[in-house]
Amino acid sequence: MLLCGYAQGPQAADDSCPPESGPAVQVLGSGGPIADDARASSAYLLWLDGRSRALIDFGGGAFLRFGEAGAAFEDLDFIGLSHFHTDHAADLPALLKSGYFSDRRRPLPVAGPEAGRGFPGLGEFLGGLLDPDRGSFRYLAGYRTGTGGLARLAPIEVPGGVDDPVALDRRTSDRFRVEALYVPHGIVPTVAFRLRVGDRRIVFASDQRGDSDAFVAFSKDADLLVMHMAIPGDADAIARGLHATPAVIGSVAAQAGARTLLLSHFMARSLRRLEDHLAEVRERYDGRIVVAEDLACLALAGD
Repeated sequence: MLLCGYAQGPQAADDSCPPESGPAVQVLGSGGPIADDARASSAYLLWLDGRSRALIDFGGGAFLRFGEAGAAFEDLDFIGLSHFHTDHAADLPALLKSGYFSDRRRPLPVAGPEAGRGFPGLGEFLGGLLDPDRGSFRYLAGYRTGTGGLARLAPIEVPGGVDDPVALDRRTSDRFRVEALYVPHGIVPTVAFRLRVGDRRIVFASDQRGDSDAFVAFSKDADLLVMHMAIPGDADAIARGLHATPAVIGSVAAQAGARTLLLSHFMARSLRRLEDHLAEVRERYDGRIVVAEDLACLALAGD
């Protein structure tokens, strides 16, 4: 069961997706990179008026969850890949192969970071998969050109070297707006995404250590802030250079004034003392806390 932590204690959450109207976020993967947590790796789905419109990350296991959720490849308006660790991007080729059997022909925008510190940029990542001569899955090369009955991918490589959010709106969808911001995740080029659906703001923090003032501003007044709790509070310096501790997560959510905090991207090490970690978050943040499980759903009805 999905647990919603309020000041009054845990309560059950709505677990039905999609709602008939309005936006909802469904967790396709709430786990990490090790196969020890009984969860798919990071992936989130935006439903809007009953249709699957956007994916944020698509790690290992998310392909199965996408089907279980009843989502449709042909309905997608946007895919955002925060960075190129396997637990955030490994199942993209499987999704694209599935799309071969759909009726989709319109282009599909895909956004991700630029290259840096030994990691590819989005263009190189997609080329490594789909290049017609050298790609690992070159038989799907039609996604590069929109040929062979495949929809063309429209890559959006988020430019680095800027401290302000980058608007991706004009190349994504008129149903919602998308912005990206680089966040600190060790040496890995990583972007957070903010989706605006009407007056709703949904922020996906991705993996980050949580010490960016720019990210707090990016998350200001979020209706839903998704943060990853992969490490315990006593994690070593290497882990804390990659991920935020529970105390840091609580501080970020409080400073941002987030309406709901969704905790996700768990690993066995962060699940062993989950109640203690939630208490550390709660010491700094007094809003609604939701502990993610795969396929759990959060509706975001307007005021």
